[in-house]
Amino acid sequence: MPAPAALFARLRQWRPRITTEALILLASTFFALACNGLFWRNAMATNPGSVLFALSLFVLLAGVHALLLGLLLWHWNAKVVLAVLFIATAFATHYMDSFNVYLDADMLRNVLATDHKESRELMTPALLLPLLGHALLPCMLLWRLRLRRHAWGRALARRALFLLGVAVVTAAGTLASFQDVSALMRNHREVRYLATPINYLVALKQNLSASNPIGNPPKLPLGTDATATPRAAGGKPRLLVLVVGETVRARNWGLNGYARQTTPELAQAGVINFPDMHACGTSTEVSLPCMFSPFGRHDYDAKKIRAHQSLLHVLEHAGIATLWRDNQSGCKGVCDGLEIQRLDDATTPGLCADGRCMDEILLDDLPAQARAKPGDRVIVLHQLGNHGPSYFQRYPVQFRQYMPTCDTPDLGKCSRAQIVNSYDNAVRYTDHFLARTIATLRGMDDYDTAMVYLSDHGESLGEKGLYLHGMPYAIAPEEQARVPMVMWFSPQFAAARGLDLACLRQRATQRTDHDNLFPSVLGLMQVRTSVHARERDLFAGCAG
Repeated sequence: MPAPAALFARLRQWRPRITTEALILLASTFFALACNGLFWRNAMATNPGSVLFALSLFVLLAGVHALLLGLLLWHWNAKVVLAVLFIATAFATHYMDSFNVYLDADMLRNVLATDHKESRELMTPALLLPLLGHALLPCMLLWRLRLRRHAWGRALARRALFLLGVAVVTAAGTLASFQDVSALMRNHREVRYLATPINYLVALKQNLSASNPIGNPPKLPLGTDATATPRAAGGKPRLLVLVVGETVRARNWGLNGYARQTTPELAQAGVINFPDMHACGTSTEVSLPCMFSPFGRHDYDAKKIRAHQSLLHVLEHAGIATLWRDNQSGCKGVCDGLEIQRLDDATTPGLCADGRCMDEILLDDLPAQARAKPGDRVIVLHQLGNHGPSYFQRYPVQFRQYMPTCDTPDLGKCSRAQIVNSYDNAVRYTDHFLARTIATLRGMDDYDTAMVYLSDHGESLGEKGLYLHGMPYAIAPEEQARVPMVMWFSPQFAAARGLDLACLRQRATQRTDHDNLFPSVLGLMQVRTSVHARERDLFAGCAG
């Protein structure tokens, strides 16, 4: 028989029989050594060259996974569960290694909320090798194994002894370099978000615990005492357009003194710029509900924020009709039960192609939508903005000013300069979009009009090896936490509202954050309610 044929025949006959506990040890060792490159790089950087420290970390990492798998894997489910873990871990390790991502509960919530369009952009050829090495080959080996069967009583006894033995060995291994390991866990607690797959398993449990198993319950009422301050007869209704940007960071905002003038049109539009604005979170899933909540970052409680109604509901209670126009992945609960228009699936020629639309789709028929209901209006425009990693798809070709660009979602194939060029081109398009929004509002003479723009979070573009966003807030770099904000008011709006623009420009030089949005919109629209925190209202003292 030819050698290749003989080898293939021997492989087909290879069906070793092992215990489930042995499988758990093999899988734990595989995860610890093959799937935790980012963990090892960050952990060993705290104590480089120490062999004892590395051995202790290995015993700890493998032991923790063995304890977890020892509770999850049994003879009847081991292969299926482990195959799922191999596949999920392949994806996790690829994106963590590619973008230096920390996988905590908030990041996993982002992943779970990702729509098919975002997922499609992330499916690049760079995934093939991780899927082969971390998923396909391990799964092929897994399904060749035969697991020994034991009676339930004996299986439980064996598992108890196994878990006890693993716990003892893990503790002993950790104690061998306890001072260094404890220093790592005390001073660099964020490394626990890099240990895979336990990081996403714990994050999944946290997300499931935070959700309602029966479904999404009605939002708890908020600001039901809200009333709009009566105005003089004959006054025009007010229209506030609140533009929620996506992934624009303060550092690359031209109005903030960036080396490139990425905001030339806004520079000519007479806007008020807030150069020291800080986000409530580093991801849309966190920031969007937070910025529309009275609890905000100063009293942050994710469950509390998501359980309650938002700023938009308070406005509705006051009789001010709202509308959410979306070119991204929804309002994250902010507009639950209120009017929403999903424009991301539009097919408008010149603005939409391949299942994505440029942000100017949000201005399509905007005046008519505002006039569809009488009285004061607040309309939210939720941008696609600079959503990465496909920055090159976020602007029309005429905005491809900074070159060469990174024309692929696989950022690993581009230089940092190319990535920044594509990102800055997308910022230029946001500048144009905002200028067009202002021009549209200028033309609506039947309203007193105003616009407020602020981004939900920033973005890392290679600083310290980090890309994209979603870092745990406690260790998030400035690039992900500082964002731009600008305001524009028509002369009629400013006069009718009694705005002291000089006072507001002075206020804009001070530190601000997302917590200012909720009370400031209520103050600007003259809504009286017990949930209005005047001390955070940017217009308090600068308006009549």
